[in-house]
Amino acid sequence: MRTQRTLRVLVVEDETSTREELADMLAAMPEIGDVREADGGEAAVRLLGTDSFDAVFLDISMPGLTGMDVARVLGMLSNPPAIVFVTASESHAVEAFGIGAADYLLKPIRAERLAEAVARAAAPRPGRERPGAEPPPDELAVVQIETGRHTVFVHRDDIQFAEAHGDYVRLHTEQDAHLIRLSLSYLEEVWSPAGFVRAHRGYLVAVRWVRDLRVTSSSGLVAATPAGDVPVSRRHARALKERLLAAVRDEGR
Repeated sequence: MRTQRTLRVLVVEDETSTREELADMLAAMPEIGDVREADGGEAAVRLLGTDSFDAVFLDISMPGLTGMDVARVLGMLSNPPAIVFVTASESHAVEAFGIGAADYLLKPIRAERLAEAVARAAAPRPGRERPGAEPPPDELAVVQIETGRHTVFVHRDDIQFAEAHGDYVRLHTEQDAHLIRLSLSYLEEVWSPAGFVRAHRGYLVAVRWVRDLRVTSSSGLVAATPAGDVPVSRRHARALKERLLAAVRDEGR
């Protein structure tokens, strides 16, 4: 059975050869129905004002409007496309996932990583599900992690916090830490019902494992867990405190 071609994507990259190579790789994938190109942030914003896309593949370092600038414009749309950042540096990963990127690809792009990014961009996101659709199954209740020749299975309930780490997320349990190739925004989406809350643009914390909130001289406000302290940003402090208070109330019932 032939795979239906549905996704409309926009490639934003100022280097012509890189842009054309990525566009060709995407066009050859069965999930992709249409590929448009923009040679910079300004051109991308003009296209986005007149056309709609399912996903945008964004370079970060561009003259004029950067990829981050374009991403912020996308965030103001009523039905924004999925964002996949494409860059040569890991230094923007935390910021990228903090603004909700579906994935973060490092150049040179490998075909298998691009396929993963397309799958994540195509996955249902809040506000884009079909009306009346069945709720998704309990995703990633157990995480499978490949470590060389071994496979480790980690139960979500044992994970105390998650930390963005380049193309990966580092999952912290009381005794160990495990790297898995997922985006923090994706984990936030699928684990929110299980009590994981954004504490910082680069961190999720499991409410059930938070022992207290305290202010330190080195990191400011942190959420203390047995696995370590998790930084809490001003932006996310109020929501985290509300979730912690709700959890305490629920325990008292």
